Amino acid sequence: MLLTVSDGINSFAQFLTVLIIFLFVLAITYITTRYIAKIEKNRIVTGNMELIEALRISVNKYLQIVKVGNKYLCIAVCKDTITMLTELEEEEIKIVESDVASIDFRKIMERMKMKNLSTDQETNEENRP
Repeated sequence: MLLTVSDGINSFAQFLTVLIIFLFVLAITYITTRYIAKIEKNRIVTGNMELIEALRISVNKYLQIVKVGNKYLCIAVCKDTITMLTELEEEEIKIVESDVASIDFRKIMERMKMKNLSTDQETNEENRP
C-alpha cells in the first residue's frame, strides 16, 4: 500500500517536472522568436533593397522588380538561379499603393450575402413550374 502511494506521488512529481520544463522551453522559444523578429524588422526597414512587384510565371519561377539603392531592376528568380534581365527607369514603373488597411470586412460580407441571395433567388425561380 505504501509503495503504491509513493509511486503515485513520484509519477505526479515527474509529470509536474516535465510540464515545468516544457513551459520553460516554450517561453524561451517565444522570447527568442520575438527577439529575432525585431532584429529582422529593423534590418528590413533600414535596408537599401525593396521588392516592388512579383509575378509568378510557374511553380518555381518568378519575375520581380526590385529597387536596389536608386536603381530598379527586373530579375528572374528560379529554383536554383537568379538572373538580372534588365535595368528599368523610374518613369517606366507604375507603383500602385495598395490600401490594405482600408478594406472593411463588413462590406465584403454584405456583398457576399447579396450575391448569395441573388443566386438563391435565381435558382428558386428556375425550379418553379
